[in-house]
Amino acid sequence: MGSQKENHQENHHNNHRQTTKLLTLPTILTLGRIAAVPLLIYTYYLNSWWGTPATTSIFIAAAITDWLDGYIARKMGLGTAFGAFLDPVADKLMVAATLVLLCTGPTDALYGEVPWLLPVPAIAIIGREITMSAVREWAASQNGKVAEAVAVNSLGKWKTATQMTALTVLLAARDSSLSGRGILAGSGILLLYLSSGLAVWSLAVYMKKISRVLLK
Repeated sequence: MGSQKENHQENHHNNHRQTTKLLTLPTILTLGRIAAVPLLIYTYYLNSWWGTPATTSIFIAAAITDWLDGYIARKMGLGTAFGAFLDPVADKLMVAATLVLLCTGPTDALYGEVPWLLPVPAIAIIGREITMSAVREWAASQNGKVAEAVAVNSLGKWKTATQMTALTVLLAARDSSLSGRGILAGSGILLLYLSSGLAVWSLAVYMKKISRVLLK
């Protein structure tokens, strides 16, 4: 029994020691997502048959590592304050870069007749993320109840899932060799509008929770 207790204490100490490191595996994966943004931009404008598949693959890899780094951090006790700060930065940077590329890049063949089709949900999504970043920074300086009001909820998770799916589909739809390209692009646009709707809705829910706390 004493030996088991000592082992438990040692493991707890090791986990605590690991979480004080600046660079853990989850943090390295997060840094990799940030480093992939310039590569995403380069492949997006690459005039080659493999440019679009490469761009789509980079985004899919980024989405997978977004889930993976959080899973590893929880399961292995490798979460750090630096990683918690960096993770949402990497996510927002990748999403914002992809939205800007889709709105300004060479996609005229698909969306040229309706130039506002992608900018409208893109502005809603990016505006929501900027607002929530400011709100969470403010909430961190307030009492615990305010911080709890802006904790990630299931609505935010659905928003993220539809957003990542929509952007993946829209990136893949740029491949002119795909059959049913128009249907794929249409599906991506519908998902992007759904994601932007969920983004605005979740923002309203957060604001309502905050107002309830402040009015008490």
